[in-house]
Amino acid sequence: MQQRKLGREGLVVSAQGLGCMGMSDFYGERDEREAVATIHRALDLGVNFLDTSDMYGPFTNEELISRAIKGRRNQVVIATKFGIVRSNQPAPNGGWAPITGVSGRPEYVRCACDASLKRLGVDYIDLYYQHRVDTEVPIEETVGAMAELVWAGKVRFLGLSEAAPPTIRRAHKVHPVSALQTEYSLWSREPEDEILPTLRELGIGFVPYSPLGRGFLTGQLKSYEDFPPDDYRRNSPRFQGENFAKNLQLVAKVVDLAARKGVTAGQLALAWVLAQGDDIVPIPGTKRIKYLEENVRAADIALTPEELAAIAAIIPRGAVAGDRYPAHMIKMVNR
Repeated sequence: MQQRKLGREGLVVSAQGLGCMGMSDFYGERDEREAVATIHRALDLGVNFLDTSDMYGPFTNEELISRAIKGRRNQVVIATKFGIVRSNQPAPNGGWAPITGVSGRPEYVRCACDASLKRLGVDYIDLYYQHRVDTEVPIEETVGAMAELVWAGKVRFLGLSEAAPPTIRRAHKVHPVSALQTEYSLWSREPEDEILPTLRELGIGFVPYSPLGRGFLTGQLKSYEDFPPDDYRRNSPRFQGENFAKNLQLVAKVVDLAARKGVTAGQLALAWVLAQGDDIVPIPGTKRIKYLEENVRAADIALTPEELAAIAAIIPRGAVAGDRYPAHMIKMVNR
């Protein structure tokens, strides 16, 4: 696995990371044994960049990673996040615990970091993100508290998630930001407008989450009924009604193009993200070894200019039906 730089402060990670959220939350059944085995296999394959958050589980995904990396800390670059506040009680209907707010208060930042360090069982966090921007707290105050964590040796590098360009600029003046994380894939290309140009101007790396469109771009999802009752995607506009049907037609074209190249649709979609720049490190999420291995092979797929043009033609910008989040969650992004 090749490596890529994120930012100018010295953070170097594998060219592809592993999103660990689904191992503990949002995507149906959990199997800790398979999840730990998947993390071990990722490290064996050279994928050393593990992405988690305190709110995944909630609070259990970091503990899972702690168990998985025991004895292998020096092989791992751990990225975790704070800022999305979730109840530790499940919803009355048995679904995942609700989000109760966003916090960027300095005292919350310090407490959240200490709690994550304890759950992860480590002395320091490699990359610490603000998961969502708290519009009630000046970004300068939040990043100032994050910078104190760097000076204290608890954190090595800082990141933001789903922050708007003006916010990124303000944050970067307080302390260098090494990475910005947001959704980016063939069907979520909004970062190309302002975010990517801003990051490249400032020398900040880009970490796309959901580079496979929450699994849609693999071509394996055929029906709304494919999702377990507690799967987040049942509430996502892109996976509902007419939107789902329209998006299936787009994905069918990706599947066809991938077959002609002799790769899977997911590999083609992931190779496309990797081809968008050496400052981009996608973090496809999976909880199964077979999908991890399939994703890793995408790093070896070279796309010609003609193939990139063909991909752009079958999924032009704006062709995807539906917002990427429900209304109450879309308000929390790009702030």
